[in-house]
Amino acid sequence: MDLSNSKSFSGNKFNFKNNIKFIIPSLLGVLLFMIPINYNGEITIPVAILSSKLTDILGSSLPYIIAVTLAISGIMTLITFVFKPKFILDNKFLSTLFKTTPLWSISRILGSIFGILVLLQVGPEFIISDVTGGFVFNDLLTILFSIFLFAGLLLPLLLNFGLLEFVGSLLTKVMRPLFKLPGRSSIDCITSWLGDGTLGIILTSKQYEDGFYTEREAAVVSTTFSAVSITFSLIVVQTIGLDGMFIPFYLTVTLAGIVAAVVVPRIPPLSRKKDTYYKGKKAENSSEDIPNGYTSLSWGYKCALEKADENSDIKGFFIDGFKNILDMWMGVLPIVMCFATLALIIAEFTPVFKILGLPFIPVLHLLQVPEAVAASQTLVVGFADMLLPSVIASTTITNEMTKFIIACTSVTQLIYMSEVGGVLLGSKVPVNLKEMLIIFLERTLVTLPVIVLIANFLY
Repeated sequence: MDLSNSKSFSGNKFNFKNNIKFIIPSLLGVLLFMIPINYNGEITIPVAILSSKLTDILGSSLPYIIAVTLAISGIMTLITFVFKPKFILDNKFLSTLFKTTPLWSISRILGSIFGILVLLQVGPEFIISDVTGGFVFNDLLTILFSIFLFAGLLLPLLLNFGLLEFVGSLLTKVMRPLFKLPGRSSIDCITSWLGDGTLGIILTSKQYEDGFYTEREAAVVSTTFSAVSITFSLIVVQTIGLDGMFIPFYLTVTLAGIVAAVVVPRIPPLSRKKDTYYKGKKAENSSEDIPNGYTSLSWGYKCALEKADENSDIKGFFIDGFKNILDMWMGVLPIVMCFATLALIIAEFTPVFKILGLPFIPVLHLLQVPEAVAASQTLVVGFADMLLPSVIASTTITNEMTKFIIACTSVTQLIYMSEVGGVLLGSKVPVNLKEMLIIFLERTLVTLPVIVLIANFLY
């Protein structure tokens, strides 16, 4: 690459200062979100460690902090919905935080009520139980609260200093033909895979809001590439009792996930999503077409330096980060509390998921899966929580191949309401509850034959 070529780098963008602006924040972002390290015997990323440390520091006060956050969100959303005060509606940031549709207003208020009931341990047992609202509030929201803090503050290191422009240019030739996605979407996938699926969704939602993804691209990335982290995959394998099978398990999950990523975006509902941008605004530098006279490397580098040059205001960096944090705390936490609790109530106290699993019995028989009837009950319950299929299978199924199939399928389904689904609904990504259920079932039907085929080779 000829760095002195004026055609490649116009003006004074290519200078030491801009190189530092691009390289240092991007490397720091990669280190925090994408470099796996062994910590206390687990493979994780630094942001997850920071989140865990904050949770430990806050200790017993964290549930009260979360309850206050939920209460503020619920009360302010109710006030905005009913009274429409000018000081909120006329303020761009407050309006973004608290003005929403009737459905999401009710969902936020319900989520706030559920959280306070759990904290005070009053109300119906099916809401405050340790396997429903108690699990969501005490186990899930405590993690998400801390993750949202560090993600909101530090994700701009990945977003604002040229890394996505650089990687996007290099990987467009792979991502476009295979998955019909921009090259930058590969960063979302890696962040989810090494860190947490919710991080991938947060990253995708921000990219969509900023005009880098279309409606279709944002929906595809969030439901296809928000991969399950290595850490959670280990938990799934241990829960179902297949500790010694992790490597073939994860290779199977990866292959099945790639097949789903190729197939599912090409069929409805994802294929019907429009290639239009959030509020009709496309980011000026969102094009990944490589002009004549450039290579993928030189063009990506030029775009990265220009992006870095635009973002040098440290004060603005922290203000934007603080706004991101409040947006996720006020907008996403109550939605997760609401929908995850409702999904777990349905899973634990009704036969709905068992009934929904009945159509899978002939499919499992056709694929010659042992203990097909018992296995069918686990396939749909994963929509409520990804760990539920493995928990159920560990006590109801004895055949190891069937356990392997259930574990792999539950991880490749990706969308589960107790975490990723709730965060997705609370984000700006244009996917509704009905579409999520359809995509969940499609992923199940697409990945199941691949997983069964590999399982037959292994067992």
